[in-house]
Amino acid sequence: MAGDYYIGIMSGTSMDAIDAVVVDFANPKQAELRASYSLAMPRALQQSLLALCHSGDNEVERIAAAEAAFAEACALVVAEVLAQAQLKATDITAIASHGQTIRHQPQAKPPYTVQIGDPMRLALLTAIPVISEFRRKDILLGGEGAPLVPAYHQAVFARADQPTAILNLGGIANITWLPGAADAVTGFDTGPANTLLDQWYQAHHNGQGFDEGGNWAAQGQVHPQLLARLLSDPYFNRQPPKSTGRDDFHLPWLTAHIQACGDIAATDVQRTLVALSAKTVADAVERFLPQQPQRLYVCGGGALNPLLMEALQQALPRTITLATTEQLGVEPQWVEAMAFAWLGWCFEHKKPGNLPAVTGASSPAILGVKYLPD
Repeated sequence: MAGDYYIGIMSGTSMDAIDAVVVDFANPKQAELRASYSLAMPRALQQSLLALCHSGDNEVERIAAAEAAFAEACALVVAEVLAQAQLKATDITAIASHGQTIRHQPQAKPPYTVQIGDPMRLALLTAIPVISEFRRKDILLGGEGAPLVPAYHQAVFARADQPTAILNLGGIANITWLPGAADAVTGFDTGPANTLLDQWYQAHHNGQGFDEGGNWAAQGQVHPQLLARLLSDPYFNRQPPKSTGRDDFHLPWLTAHIQACGDIAATDVQRTLVALSAKTVADAVERFLPQQPQRLYVCGGGALNPLLMEALQQALPRTITLATTEQLGVEPQWVEAMAFAWLGWCFEHKKPGNLPAVTGASSPAILGVKYLPD
């Protein structure tokens, strides 16, 4: 059987890397991961993107420069995964590129979300059609525009005979409850995961890297007063549908809470952020899921952080067992990129890519805009 190949590209809230996968959808119910590659975000590009996450001077000029650099980095990633998969550009139906979120304000008047990445440039650089701008239509239909991955979780992980819960620990943590039927799926962002951990770590390590394995956080202790202040943020009490990002959880937000507590060791702050992620996930499971899952399957970069996984297991009821999506046949670090490859496939096959029960949109919708290289 001939392949039906899509490339999914994802750069998340943490802005630590650009992930890409080649997925074969020849059998859509059993899509095959053919190749994967992760490029550490070039530091100059990362700094440019981070600066665009809040208002500043010369934004139009800076966006233009950052978009060009981002598209060029994505083109390098595409070349690498094509080589790994032993495929040519002409073998690929489309690239599905999420782009880089720099603003996400679904509660604003009017609501908006902004992902940059110059998909037209990427199409020309790779000679492959690019599908992008996946979130805007859902927002225009009254939805949150996020999270979008629960629709993919439903397509890939749902079982009619057994309710399943999927937790994505990316920059932001989001959870998906899969009871079996698509119209009953629940999914929402629980709060920060890697984004604050990375920002605080980089603030104390020359703006680079991340806390691999949670080793730096393990040197500290949870600061109860700081944790209580962080947990008081109104977002955690909001009912779903809801989504969040760097607009809500950023370094100035964290620093203001730290200053209110007095002098705290940097490693204690990091350990407290681990506790924040674990506690907000556990609270969300208890308060907002229709029922408690027996197993919680974890994906995203946080699944590779033993300290975070341990904190999460301790915060959850003992009746819930933690596992990773590897037990379901999908490596945890590639789930999001595969989800966007799937959204590209949905666009090409005129299938809705959102779940109104998750995002709050008024209707299901085909998501994305296609950019042709010729």
